[in-house]
Amino acid sequence: MGSAWRWAWLLAGAAALAASPATTCAESAEQAAVPGQYFYGPLRARDISPFGYLRLDMRPAFAGSLTPGTWTVEAELAYQNTWALSDEVEKYLQARGARRSLTAEDVAAIAALPGENYLVDLELLELGVTLHRQLTPSWGAFATLGGVVYGGGALDGLVEQFHSTFGMSDRGRATVPRGQINVVVDLDSARAANLDAEQRSGLLDPTLGIRYSGIELPAPWSLALEAAVKLPLGGTRDWLSTGRTDFGAQASLMRRGARHAFFSSLSLVDYAGSTEELHPGEELVPTLVFGLDSHLTGRTHSVVQFYASPSVFGADETSLDELNADKFLLSLGLRHHRGPHLVSFAVTENLGNYNNTPDIAFQVGYAYRPQ
Repeated sequence: MGSAWRWAWLLAGAAALAASPATTCAESAEQAAVPGQYFYGPLRARDISPFGYLRLDMRPAFAGSLTPGTWTVEAELAYQNTWALSDEVEKYLQARGARRSLTAEDVAAIAALPGENYLVDLELLELGVTLHRQLTPSWGAFATLGGVVYGGGALDGLVEQFHSTFGMSDRGRATVPRGQINVVVDLDSARAANLDAEQRSGLLDPTLGIRYSGIELPAPWSLALEAAVKLPLGGTRDWLSTGRTDFGAQASLMRRGARHAFFSSLSLVDYAGSTEELHPGEELVPTLVFGLDSHLTGRTHSVVQFYASPSVFGADETSLDELNADKFLLSLGLRHHRGPHLVSFAVTENLGNYNNTPDIAFQVGYAYRPQ
């Protein structure tokens, strides 16, 4: 990761925070009169792109209670649809014509295409549960355990219809049957093929972390620092664990007003790499998240959230621009709370680069946050 990347993240984070308007005395007074959970901060979603999915990904900052002894439980159910492929594979599929299953002959033909090539056609359902414990007014700890199901097809028809309605290219989707898992990789660092593969599921590696929020900033600013580790307790497991330990750190800044809260998180993960085809070698991966949490009513909030991170693939793994391109995601969400119960719904769409991230993702969340 070059110095230009580091400066880009820092400048983007600073710009997002600087864009927030000055807080008036009335806003400060109103904010002081409401509980600390008046704003819930960013959506607690992680990146669920299939490329590098098994690495540690620091979830955007938790904004729960700081009362010592408080327990908080969060659960997020996320579902995504990915159709990603290289340009040469798209041309091959379009020339191949009518919708039919891929065969060993197709894999051989893709391997014979010029340069490096790949196709990833799958859906992914993840359930993640995070337990928080506030130990002191400044220190907290958390643990996350998740499970995943790899499948295919539930959203294929919806995505194809969306593309057709708005006159967008389906990039060869209509040449392969819906409801399948197809992964064909022919890169410098990997060769693999899974055609119409069976559904796969299992537990992911657990994550343990700590949070420190004792740095006092002038109101209405707040800062939280987090560190986390992903532990491969079950060793290497295909599609479930890299078998390697990842470490991460994150700094999160939040600015609360009367009706709006602006937040920004900057994290760095020491990704230990993997031998699997969609998980390349060791890499330091920075991620920037920033957004806006706004009151619509007394119980309902809207969230606009932007995610940016460089690809986990480097020049050693592939020269394809599609896989080396940076990842940009935009999420739009709604939250509603009643007492300690908080429910949320969000839609995530990829931006700019479409062949290294999901076409679309949905997330439903629930949290129990006692006052």
